[in-house]
Amino acid sequence: MSALSTAAAPYSLFLADDKHSAPVTHVGQRILWTIVTLAVIAGIYLLMWRGWKRRQARQADVAPLNEVPEGVFSGDGVESIYVSTTSEGDWLDRIAVHSLGRRSNARVQVAAEGVLIEREGASDVFVPAAAVRGVRLATGMAGKYLREEGLVVLTWQHGDRTLDTGL
Repeated sequence: MSALSTAAAPYSLFLADDKHSAPVTHVGQRILWTIVTLAVIAGIYLLMWRGWKRRQARQADVAPLNEVPEGVFSGDGVESIYVSTTSEGDWLDRIAVHSLGRRSNARVQVAAEGVLIEREGASDVFVPAAAVRGVRLATGMAGKYLREEGLVVLTWQHGDRTLDTGL
């Protein structure tokens, strides 16, 4: 036995002999604070959900997505990440309708007829060639920000709106 453990032995016996245990936290108070914390978190999620629903209602005039033409795209393409679609020039105004604001893995194909963005877990986006207004590199948009210009932004006309789609 070492000298340290020999010296500590009488002290540990004294603690074990103590008839009073260490003060216990108040269980009721802990439960109350847990409930308050969960209520605050639930409230934040509720407010985010309401905001998303209001955004969808405000954007109800966005036309349905274009149908993908049959037999045009080969299935080959470039793997990418679909970041989001926003109003042109307003990189924070995410389009919430038609699942255009939902980030997902994607495969992008380009043909003479237009651009096809096949998204996992969301509807595909077909942009006819006549609707393409431009392509540029950007540092970010709603859902993604990069230090350097590495986000490909496709600007396109959809009905009466001009949109930016980030890949």
